[in-house]
Amino acid sequence: MFANFMRVAGAGLALACLSLSTAAAHVVFAEPEAAPNSYYAGFLRVSHGCGDSPTRAIRVEIPDGVNVARPQPKPGWTLDIERAPLAASISGEGGHAITERVAAITWRGELPADQFDQFGIMMRLPDQTGPLYFRVTQTCAEGEQRWEQIPAPGAAWHSAPHPAPVLTLVAPPAASRGHDHH
Repeated sequence: MFANFMRVAGAGLALACLSLSTAAAHVVFAEPEAAPNSYYAGFLRVSHGCGDSPTRAIRVEIPDGVNVARPQPKPGWTLDIERAPLAASISGEGGHAITERVAAITWRGELPADQFDQFGIMMRLPDQTGPLYFRVTQTCAEGEQRWEQIPAPGAAWHSAPHPAPVLTLVAPPAASRGHDHH
């Protein structure tokens, strides 16, 4: 009888540990905060496949307001860039007109289910504070996981079962906003 209890208790403990590790295994930004109106090199961390199935594609939707986004290439992976027209052209680097923005980036390759990797995007962030949500679709050899839920206002980010990765734009402290040092 004690052996049966231990087997059941052990299985329950293993299941609890598995569900804890799965709950903590969201797609997240390695550096989750950035300054508004700045350039930011963000790296989305993918820490697992779909169960035992390897990841074959990561598609990241770039939120409105991010008008410049450039993916970092990954050896062995291909890139697809989806573009959308801007309502009005804006001035880009060097003064040239930008008439479209990157709406989504997809990397296609192979990431074993028991390994992790990061997918980099250089972005010009909007001049605002608060959260920016990046909906991600993780496509695996078998199945897919959509990281696209946005928590209700005031709710914790991880309260959603499959939250969209979030980058929080935070104004820098007053002391670092460019004092003259003469």
